[in-house]
This record gives sequence, C-alpha cells and structure tokens, in this order.
Amino acid sequence: MSRQQLPPQITKIEVVERRTGKSGTRYQVVVDAGRDPETGKRHQVRRRYRTEKEARNALTNFLSDAAAGTFVPRKDVTVEEVCADWLGSMHWARPTTLAGYEYNLAPLREAYGPLPVQKLTRKHLDDLVASLKKGGSRTEKGNIRRPWAARSLKRAVESTATVLDYAIERKFLSHNVARAIKPKPGRKRKPQTYTPAEVSKFLNSLEGDRNGHLWFLALCGLRRGEIGGLRWSGVDFKSKTITVHIGRAAAGGKAVEDDPKTEAGERTLPMDDEMVAVLRKARRRQAADKLQLGEAYQDLGYVACNENGNPFHPDTLTHKWAKAAKAAGVRHIRLHDARHTCGTTMHLRKVPMAVIAAWLGHADASVTARIYTHSQAEALAAASRTLGEVVTTRDIEAG
Repeated sequence: MSRQQLPPQITKIEVVERRTGKSGTRYQVVVDAGRDPETGKRHQVRRRYRTEKEARNALTNFLSDAAAGTFVPRKDVTVEEVCADWLGSMHWARPTTLAGYEYNLAPLREAYGPLPVQKLTRKHLDDLVASLKKGGSRTEKGNIRRPWAARSLKRAVESTATVLDYAIERKFLSHNVARAIKPKPGRKRKPQTYTPAEVSKFLNSLEGDRNGHLWFLALCGLRRGEIGGLRWSGVDFKSKTITVHIGRAAAGGKAVEDDPKTEAGERTLPMDDEMVAVLRKARRRQAADKLQLGEAYQDLGYVACNENGNPFHPDTLTHKWAKAAKAAGVRHIRLHDARHTCGTTMHLRKVPMAVIAAWLGHADASVTARIYTHSQAEALAAASRTLGEVVTTRDIEAG
C-alpha cells in the first residue's frame, strides 16, 4: 500500500533543537482558521508537531473549528484582564450584585491574575477551592481568610465558570475548565425566630434605646436595607402609613442605595397605633438632637441615623441589633431573622399567605411559604397533640 500524500497545509521540515543541537523531523501545519470576530482579520495558524499523525489530527481540528466558527487563536489575555472586562460589562447589575461577584472572584484574581487565561487548568481551580476550604490564604489587603463554607465555594466556582463562558464568547478560550467542577451546594442556614415571649421581652427593653424604633420595624417585617433607607418623608402619621421604596445596602464596604429588587418590594403598609407612637417618639428624639446641635446636625431625613443625623451604615445596624438583643437578655438571632419572626408569627395566627407575602414584599407567595413560615416549638407541640387526638379516635373506632 502506497504512503498517503501529505495535504498541502502540512509540510515536512528539518529542525535543530536549541537545547540539544540535534536535528529532527517536524510536521508544520499552516492553515486558515477563519476571521477574528473583533478585528475581522483572518487567522492563520502555524504549529509544529513531532509526528505526522499529530499534525493530521491538528489540521482536522483546525478546519472543523474554523467551519463551526469556534476556533480560538493563541492569545496572551490574562485571567485578571478577563475578570476585569466581564465585571466592566455588567452595566445592568445592582451595586450589591456586582460587589458579590467581585468578592467571589477575588481569590481567583489574586492567585492567577497574571496567568494567561488559556493556561488556566482544572488543577489550578481544584487547588484554589482546596485552599479556600482550608482557609489561611491572604487577601489583597493582607488579611487572613477564614475557611469558606460550601455555599461560598459554590458561588466562587459558579462565578468563575461564568467569567470563563464570557472568555469563550470573546474567543479567548475554546472550553471552560470550571464547568466540570461540581461543588456541593451546602445546607442553607436554618433561620431562627423569636417566640412571642421573647419578642415581648425584647420590645419591653427598648425604652432607653434611641434606636429602639428600628428594632420595632425589624420585628414588623422590614429588611435591614429597608430600615436603613427609610426616610421620614415615607412615614405619613396622618394617614397612618409607611412607604418602603428605597434600600440601603453594603457593597464593597460602602453603603449604597437602590430601588427594591422587585415591584413587590416597593409597598405602602398601614401602621397600627403602637407603630405610630413608636415612630413619633423617635421623630421627637431626632428633633431634640437637631435643636441641640444646630447647624452641625445633618438633617438628611433618615429614620435610621446617629445623633448627628448621618445615616447608619448597614453593618452598623447589624452590630447595634446584636447589642440590643444582649441588653434585652434574649438569645441572639440575625437581624434578618427578626423578619422571619414576623412572617412566622403571622402564619401561626392564620394570616393568609398572600397577605403575608404582600406585607413582606414578596412577588411570589410560594417563596413566603418556603422561607418565612418556620413553625415554632409551640406550634409543633400543638400539631403533635392534634395528631394524638386523631390517632386515639381511630383506635377507639377500631375497637
């Protein structure tokens, strides 16, 4: 059988190795692999291989990728450049969302930022995940990282995979090494809620707390961001309503304000007499601060502010909530769990799910049912008694 002739794109050449000085045969592939989608220029690939078989396989792949429009030429674009470009393209993202992506990608950028993205391997990412899981790596600011939980690791891998998908779209990569990593989702932290007795004890302790009205609002179902962004202009004492339409959240260490995520988040809630009294008292306290400080007072109209009138940073609200709980002598739960307490209390009092969803600002009542209706121990005990009564009745009927 005669030897198959080389295709015109493959040339057999003699080369001299630089390290050893020995000569050898190589098979050089020169092929047109389509146009660059950004520059419009043609890609001409020139690669050398040790064997004819490798060269023929490479040629087949080049031609196939060129026909499919998936060919990726060699480029020196780095991991850092791809991450920065992708983040810069996220014009639609909320500040808090963008800050979350930056946090998730920070370890990747710190570890492999200068590396050409085409040289990023599965092993690189496996090592990075192992390092984050173990803890001890240093951030860009020099801080020591604590071990990351499973949910945080999952978000980091997913963010990396999204960035590499972007690199594929830009023709920087031919495949995504992060897509093969399947981190465990981890268990969601089960919300804790106060019992009615604990709520009562907490509220009764707030007489001397100048921020007591904020914790009252939290236990009435407002989010931390909603409390931080609330203005007195949104509190109508005459009609007894409170309007939630601005959120104040932490993003990259700074406080940022934005509209609610959904239309349902922007809502007007009725105030009962107790809420009116609590907020009137807080308003008078702020008026006294303003009178005492005079021009030094920053009258920005925030319901949640310090003695100078400046709004609280969202993280400050979290810290002050913890101190208030400790001073009240009740167990510590997250500030957001005060919102869970509100939803659960309404549910146990048989408030319709759709009404709870509207009060809490959820677009979908099924989310409310899944997340905010955590039965308390008393409710479980009542359910047990009911079940016992049914079982007993059946036993009697059976006898």
